[in-house]
Amino acid sequence: MKNKKNLWGLCVMPLYFFTLLFILGPMIYMVAVSFAKNNGGAYGFTWNFTLNNYTKIGDPIYLQCFIQSFKLAFATTILVVLIGYPFGYFMAKLSPKGKKIMMFLIMVPFWTSSLIRLYGWIIILQVKGVLNTALKAIGLIDKPLKILYSYPAVLIGMIYALLPFMILAVYSSVEKMDWSLVEASRDLGASPAAAFVTVTLKLTLPGLLTGVILTFVPSMGLFFIADILGGNKIVLVGSLIQDQLTRGSNWPFAAALAVILTILTSLMIYLYRRITHVKDLEGIF
Repeated sequence: MKNKKNLWGLCVMPLYFFTLLFILGPMIYMVAVSFAKNNGGAYGFTWNFTLNNYTKIGDPIYLQCFIQSFKLAFATTILVVLIGYPFGYFMAKLSPKGKKIMMFLIMVPFWTSSLIRLYGWIIILQVKGVLNTALKAIGLIDKPLKILYSYPAVLIGMIYALLPFMILAVYSSVEKMDWSLVEASRDLGASPAAAFVTVTLKLTLPGLLTGVILTFVPSMGLFFIADILGGNKIVLVGSLIQDQLTRGSNWPFAAALAVILTILTSLMIYLYRRITHVKDLEGIF
């Protein structure tokens, strides 16, 4: 038994080392830098304790950036749920061959660089792009729609990038569901809608919440989507952090922004864990 414990300890040591070196270490350094004093220039800060980096976040211009990021994250999550949940649900009810085909189609975009895929959306959404050409051809519009470099374009990019995570999370949950419980509720007189709300939705709620977390948390920091499709008109927290690290050369303030963003996303994960750890999800319905 002792030899097995020693072997197990040797096996997990690389994982602990990796976690300390590449995850916990950088986070501790980030928190420490957030309390440093900025002196300007690349890496220009001194280890003088100050709270100015955090009080600066209270400025209206930076608060507006957080509010805009949250609005975009919520809008993206809601639309991804409305599209991804039905998709994942009906995908789980396909034949084995149909499931393989759909899974292949969902995974294919991951084989291509996300930047290339986003530039593909520029071709689609631009004034003389594929979308406007198609809409004019069928007579739905007279003038081209100015979608590119706007909020709707960024929203479309967010949904496109994050939708597969919701689909796969819901699909996995529905795939494992005991359908006999749905049949039992129907036999007891429940309507299809009532059976879905009281049984199906309740049993697939963990997968739905997982998809929400996998959508909401990344959407707060996917600044490159806002930069490419928004034309720098939509400034997210991630964009602000990048700007402070590159053009602003204010590493302490960038670190403070990153700490606040980490805390906010960690709260979302904490709420998710609290909800999914409720015994049999009691109290939710």
